[in-house]
Amino acid sequence: MARVLVLVAHPELEHSRVGRALMQAAATLPPADVEVRDLYARYPDYLVDVAAEQAALEAARLVVWLHPVHWYGMPPLMKLWLDEVFRFGWAYGPGGDRLRGRDLWLVTSTGGAESSYRPDGHNRYFFDAFLPPYEQTAVLAGLRFLPPLVMHGAQRVDDAALAAHAQVFADRLRTWPDWPEMADLAPCPTCEVPADARPVDDPGPLAGGT
Repeated sequence: MARVLVLVAHPELEHSRVGRALMQAAATLPPADVEVRDLYARYPDYLVDVAAEQAALEAARLVVWLHPVHWYGMPPLMKLWLDEVFRFGWAYGPGGDRLRGRDLWLVTSTGGAESSYRPDGHNRYFFDAFLPPYEQTAVLAGLRFLPPLVMHGAQRVDDAALAAHAQVFADRLRTWPDWPEMADLAPCPTCEVPADARPVDDPGPLAGGT
């Protein structure tokens, strides 16, 4: 099984230059090293095969979430995948250590320009302000959250800039974990969930609510 798992979640991949370019860049790497899974192609009916997804995750050391930003978060199937796959007792909570010690890397794109993610822009906040849910999800599952790779203004990027960005993505996948900044990254914080965080008879997957 591949040591790197790239989960692509774009509801209209055929219309996305950035999404297609990054997915194709990942697909050029040896399948023994990098597995690419297009979630919307795999689950057009939104019926996620939880066992298959968990098996793929357990086999990987680096998990990549590749998706565009939709309303400051994940596209719907990516969120459903997270709800279904990161289950209490498997990904977090008592006994939920199946992903511990791995890395999680968010690779994403925005429609708005980088200048729109500022206090004086129409998105009002720097882009980092929208990352805590991702980081805390990683921490809860014992995953080290790596600095995201972000392409702003995806709808207007020219071909040369897109090709360069895709090359950076492929190079990063190929050279992980030998990234210069890795030595300076703090280990994943400990985030123990108490055994009584959920009723005994509640197998629900959601970490933050019911």
